[in-house]
Amino acid sequence: MSWKPTATIAALKTRASIIKTIREFFESREVLEVETPLLSNGTVTDVHLDPFVTEFEHSSKSNESTSLYLQTSPEFAMKRLLAAGSGPIFQISKAFRNEALGRYHNPEFTMLEWYRPDYDDHQLMDEVADLVQTVLPIDRVKRVSYQQVFIQQLNIDPLTASLESLKHVALNYHDDEWIKAETDVDTLLQWLFSTQIEPTLGLEQDGNNVPCFVYDFPASQASLAKLNNANPAVAHRFELYFEGVELANGFFELQDHKEQLQRFEQDNHKREQLNKPSRPIDQYFIAALKKGLPQCSGVALGIDRLIMCAMQASHIDDVISFNTDNA
Repeated sequence: MSWKPTATIAALKTRASIIKTIREFFESREVLEVETPLLSNGTVTDVHLDPFVTEFEHSSKSNESTSLYLQTSPEFAMKRLLAAGSGPIFQISKAFRNEALGRYHNPEFTMLEWYRPDYDDHQLMDEVADLVQTVLPIDRVKRVSYQQVFIQQLNIDPLTASLESLKHVALNYHDDEWIKAETDVDTLLQWLFSTQIEPTLGLEQDGNNVPCFVYDFPASQASLAKLNNANPAVAHRFELYFEGVELANGFFELQDHKEQLQRFEQDNHKREQLNKPSRPIDQYFIAALKKGLPQCSGVALGIDRLIMCAMQASHIDDVISFNTDNA
């Protein structure tokens, strides 16, 4: 057992300097810094996200203890501020996801999230690129659609491919019974993307690596994004990668409260099919959407991962004070 921090003091000073630079970036653009609760009554319904839950024994709403959830992202609360008329906002806060420790993940991590009224997803990508170029020693970024990157790297169209054709491609890389038995197209697409495509993104053959945006994800993989009117098979979602690492995930935000509620309910139905517990839908968020969310785009960016890239660190432990094992 060691009481010492996992990062050096020198690394923590560099971290503080980078976070200061990020705050100055938004201050110069007159984006308001906000704070929202870490604990909430509702939580994400995403099949692939598991929140931490705790019991609150002193609720004014009930004589019994009630479950509260540590936020996986400040998204819902920040959108409530947008609906209340906040204008452009950003937040640097802790987020929590009940997932295994790894090279790029600690269950408690630091997230930067911001929202821009009247921006679409491509305008927000421009601003993300500006921020990343402020922190990293790069002078450009690349963009490729989800469809293009599948065709280029795996020679298959993810928007039209059948379940059997995706299995055929997947089995070329991993001969496993779960692939043969899989019945969900999205599961295979996500496996192929994460194992065969993601590790190559933001890497260049000449070694001069640059961040790469992937945009227009399948509609089924963007529960909080607007669908593309020109092509309803895709949604206005993007992700940013650098040297094979996901840095950011953004949306041209869905405003329709009825459609959003339906998507959450569909998530919970899918969770039940997978023998996972359903999650309480954030009704405050739905009420804010009903009142009216301004047209906007938003993005979440992993501060720890960005700092790893800036410092060329090999492990997230190298840029945080203490990981969960020695917290």
